[in-house]
Amino acid sequence: MNYRDLSIWRLARDQSIAIHKMSLTLPKFELYETGSQIRRSSKSVRSNIVEGVGRRRYRKDFVRFLIFSRSSQEETIDHLEILFETGSLTDESLYQQLHKQAIQLNIKLRSFIEVIENRK
Repeated sequence: MNYRDLSIWRLARDQSIAIHKMSLTLPKFELYETGSQIRRSSKSVRSNIVEGVGRRRYRKDFVRFLIFSRSSQEETIDHLEILFETGSLTDESLYQQLHKQAIQLNIKLRSFIEVIENRK
């Protein structure tokens, strides 16, 4: 298994790129505050998937890193919501698109974790 073959990693990669680009359009004061945090959390999602796959021989380690990934995904969703709610992210259609993708990835991560945990 190569992490690049996982749809969750590809979704996380696409999300991290979209979040990065969006964050660079934020007001200057937000660029270094929540903008920096959302960039880090979205990149952490994909990085933890990669590290988990690297430890897939040890199922508990694999699941642990997938849980880290999901936690970072939930953090990313919260940062995205904060940016929109505070008016720092003003493009509602971009917010809706990013939020929908983020929720879908979160659901897929949860499902993937369940599959790995239940694998015999």
